Amino acid sequence: MKKLLLKIVKRTLFTLLVLVVLLTLTVFLYMRLNKFGKSPEGSRQERISQSPNFKDGSFQNLSFTPQLTEGYTIPGIIYTRLFKKHEKLVPVDTIPSVKTDLLNLPAEKNILVWFGHSSYYMQLHGKRILVDPVFSGNASPLPGTVKAFAGTDRYTVEDLPAIDYLFISHDHYDHLDYETITKLKSKVGTVICGLGVGSHFEQWGYDSATVLERDWYESIEFDSVFTVHVTPARHFSGRGFSRNNTLWCSYVLETPSLKIYVGGDSGYDTHFAAIGKKFGPFDLAIIESGQYNEAWRYIHTLPYEVLQAAQDIKAHRLFPVHNSKFQLANHPWNEPLNRVSELNQTIGIPLVTPVIGELVELENETQQFKQWWFSLK
Repeated sequence: MKKLLLKIVKRTLFTLLVLVVLLTLTVFLYMRLNKFGKSPEGSRQERISQSPNFKDGSFQNLSFTPQLTEGYTIPGIIYTRLFKKHEKLVPVDTIPSVKTDLLNLPAEKNILVWFGHSSYYMQLHGKRILVDPVFSGNASPLPGTVKAFAGTDRYTVEDLPAIDYLFISHDHYDHLDYETITKLKSKVGTVICGLGVGSHFEQWGYDSATVLERDWYESIEFDSVFTVHVTPARHFSGRGFSRNNTLWCSYVLETPSLKIYVGGDSGYDTHFAAIGKKFGPFDLAIIESGQYNEAWRYIHTLPYEVLQAAQDIKAHRLFPVHNSKFQLANHPWNEPLNRVSELNQTIGIPLVTPVIGELVELENETQQFKQWWFSLK
């Protein structure tokens, strides 16, 4: 009997070992797919190592930024996600949209068109600009996961004109989408991104001469009418097992008549006031509002912090993004816009809340928008 039990234990352990080896091999091979991009190396890594924001082998935020708020743990978050009840994470109704003909918009019109989450198209003084485009239908490297809400995938790469400047705030999957970026290759003139992110673009076939990587508080003056300032954010980066080997950014877009703040992903911190002091006021501040949780409040803004950040930036108008397309947190899908709108009643910053595809007039501060999300289930 003892020999039989020992034999069964040995077989069981051997089977578990084989499964572990197969799982490890599968993960290793899957992580080598092109969609994961490539980590910086060589001369790119040498430049990164000279950045004042790169310390102890990784990029650092300006303030100490733990991944989790004190009192929260990864097992606790997983348990809450799997076993606690969450209401209205995904809309029952189809998200509304309009189909604007982007290919035939007059070049002189200064406009913005939102595609949901943090993707949008802008025209500024004849320049065609695209920010963090995600048109693949999901915000994860795993097929069929983190799928776009019904109605939010109205636009495709084919709907876009030639793009002068493609801005990437950081390399997370809901901002740097492999399928979209590879399809865009023939349409993009110049890519602007943080240090290290260009490694992904080169891996995906972009000419390195067209990819401009910059550090915080570096500027790019393209001509007399368009200047870009790369500015800080409070977040993190990484597409595989490596973390913070590329830089996350916000941007200031400046023309003679307009100044736009492109916030990317960021928790609340002192950089908003610093940017407002150095570059403000802004005609429009585009700030994330969504996919937040008290557990990770250092890397995403809570609703009241969105409004405080807009005031710090000295924004004339606020466009709250990072919502209404993907479910990445446990709050109701429409809570971000509901909460910001509610809290703003005592502050009174004009809110820009278009439906997907609606034309936002960048020089019209009196333009009105409907609370389109309010009646949706």
